[in-house]
Amino acid sequence: MQTRSAPDHRPIHPLWMRVTHWLNALAVLVLVTSGWRIYNAAPFLAFRFPAAITLGGWLGGALQWHFAAMWLLVFNGLVYLVLNLASERFALKFFPLTPAGIWRDARAALGGRLSHADPRHYNHVQKLAYLFVIVDLVAIVLSGLVLWKSVQFPLLRELLGGYEAARRVHFVAMAALVAFVAVHLVMVALVPRTLLTMLRGRAPHTP
Repeated sequence: MQTRSAPDHRPIHPLWMRVTHWLNALAVLVLVTSGWRIYNAAPFLAFRFPAAITLGGWLGGALQWHFAAMWLLVFNGLVYLVLNLASERFALKFFPLTPAGIWRDARAALGGRLSHADPRHYNHVQKLAYLFVIVDLVAIVLSGLVLWKSVQFPLLRELLGGYEAARRVHFVAMAALVAFVAVHLVMVALVPRTLLTMLRGRAPHTP
């Protein structure tokens, strides 16, 4: 006679993960909106961001917000990574990741057939997206260091192709982050219980 395994009552997202997630979200919001104001002071493309969606009011104020959010992102991001690695959550959630799995789940997602029945497990598209955003945030921080302290980080500046190249890397990486957030919000709207899970740690149907 086959016995059913006991239900897993552990939180889908532990408290430390939820706290660091929301602090990262706050840091990103401040960084993006203040960064748009900083960009407007010296644009290198043929457009500016509307003042209504920027933060800081003026260049000096935007820089203060940007630096404050930068430290929040760096320290909170390090806590997030260390706890993910120490708890083995990183390996369990994001791997294995294979090209075949990405192709299969991407086709299923485009066809509206990708299942979200088990919030404890990420599909290959989610794994790739979350790993991408981690790498993207690292690129944002490293290029931001060059823009902030170019003289103090000469090797990093040269690796990024110089100050102006680092500025463009920073802009493109931030644009990629905004695109990720936009897609992420759309997915949350399509599967709203993922938001409740991130708030309370459990899916709505979990006792």
